[in-house]
Amino acid sequence: MDKQQAQLDELKEIRSLMEHSSRFLSLSGIAGVYAGITALAGITSAYVYLDLWNNNLSYYELINYSKVSNNKYGNFLFADSLIVLSVSILIGVFFSIKKAKKIGLAKWDATAKRMFINMAIPLVAGGIYAIILFYQDNIALIAPSTLIFYGMALLNASKYTINDIRYLGMIEIVLGLTASVFVEYGLVLWGLGFGVFHIIYGLSIYFKYER
Repeated sequence: MDKQQAQLDELKEIRSLMEHSSRFLSLSGIAGVYAGITALAGITSAYVYLDLWNNNLSYYELINYSKVSNNKYGNFLFADSLIVLSVSILIGVFFSIKKAKKIGLAKWDATAKRMFINMAIPLVAGGIYAIILFYQDNIALIAPSTLIFYGMALLNASKYTINDIRYLGMIEIVLGLTASVFVEYGLVLWGLGFGVFHIIYGLSIYFKYER
């Protein structure tokens, strides 16, 4: 019995070593929670600035009243999204490094590079596409497009890290496609995808892997 248990323990250790070498395991659930809170702060700022609670116009109607060159609403939304993205990336990097130190993993190894490259390609493409939409006055479609490209990035990266982010990626894509049809709810769906579901995902990862 002891010999059988020893063999099982050895197999578990081998499996763990293989998993550590092939998957990036330093993603932090807490980082997801903070990123979600940051996104909700960004969406709240947008609602306050656009005064959508008191305005009779929808989000889509409001930001399409004037050209981008003099559209202060479009400029604000663009800057707001850049700030949310920058803060979220910094949060993710900080907590990933912290988790890597805690569990004794390298901060930047071959697996991390593969995950970063596979995630960066859709994100960069999505960022360029969002800029194109901005300068073509299709501001209302920026929120849906960022959800879709972000979801694709998560699906791409899921091959190199925990599988749970695959489900988050699929949710983001569905929300992005929905927001493309119901553009007047673009901000709400963006806040749901980047805010609420990020928090749910972060808590799930934390209680499943980090406690």
